[in-house]
Amino acid sequence: MEALKSAFDFSDFPRSDLFVAGALVVLLLVFPLFPHSAFAMATVIQFFIFSLYGMGWNTIGGYGGQVDLGKAQYVGIGAYTTAVMLIRWDIPFWVSMPVGVCLAVAWSFVIGFPLFRLKGHYFAIATIATSLVLKDLFEVWDFVGAARGLEISPIKYTPPDFLRLIFREDIYYYYVIFAFFLIGIFYINWFRKSRLGFQLRAIKDNESVAQSLGINVHLAKVKTYAIATAFVSVVGSFHACYIKNIEPEDTMSLNISILIALMAMLGGAGSLWGPIIGAGILIPLKSYLKEWLGATAGLVGIDLILYALIIMIISATEPRGIWGIVERLRRRKPN
Repeated sequence: MEALKSAFDFSDFPRSDLFVAGALVVLLLVFPLFPHSAFAMATVIQFFIFSLYGMGWNTIGGYGGQVDLGKAQYVGIGAYTTAVMLIRWDIPFWVSMPVGVCLAVAWSFVIGFPLFRLKGHYFAIATIATSLVLKDLFEVWDFVGAARGLEISPIKYTPPDFLRLIFREDIYYYYVIFAFFLIGIFYINWFRKSRLGFQLRAIKDNESVAQSLGINVHLAKVKTYAIATAFVSVVGSFHACYIKNIEPEDTMSLNISILIALMAMLGGAGSLWGPIIGAGILIPLKSYLKEWLGATAGLVGIDLILYALIIMIISATEPRGIWGIVERLRRRKPN
């Protein structure tokens, strides 16, 4: 009961923040009821997906200060678990998704214990290596479709199928991931005020001091890594049902891992709203700049240049991201 109360307690934020957040939630809630294109719907769903990826990364990368560039491997584990169980044994999403989380968390413990003996850029490089190795294994593993991947055929089912998460209209997927999005916000709000959350901030500031205070630094990192993994795996399972065609390159590539980290770092790593702000900027930019400029003759690749330019400007202005800029402006504001 105390944990639930803490999750719903946003009293440490200014009323203006809560007003903006509430207005955004209402806007997202009613968005599908107004005229919109399929492209806009897909963009908002991608925003929810990467917000959740960013929230998961933020636990270990933002609060813990451990730059993880291998999160895509857990997207793949979640996605492939759900796809394999649905295609081969007709097991519903709500059963396969927890199984995928368990497998992903188990793998995070296997690699987490040795990886967290490393520090700084050595840890980041090691996470990239483990992710790429797993991707290479999936590309030659016939049971999961090897490099060609797996395809979930909706023709075999009668949509809307809420057990298997098979729908013809994206509006169903929209509200499912929107529910996950809200749950994610409440969980992270509880997490940042939990004992583990305070331990991570102490570890991020100074590991030696944290250890002298009796904090088991290694165990705290491993537990948080498992939490981050669970977030990513859940959304990976959703991704499989939503996209219906998964391949190692689409779900486990280094690009996805880097994009997940950028979402949180650009918006503001170590803050509740950072990953949401980052996804709210980068996902529409990624989608619409590519749509408007990417296919124009003579402008191929300029969308990526603009995309990178925005990231560099914000990073140079404030290393703590956009949320850091907001907090700096507040401090300058006269009382």
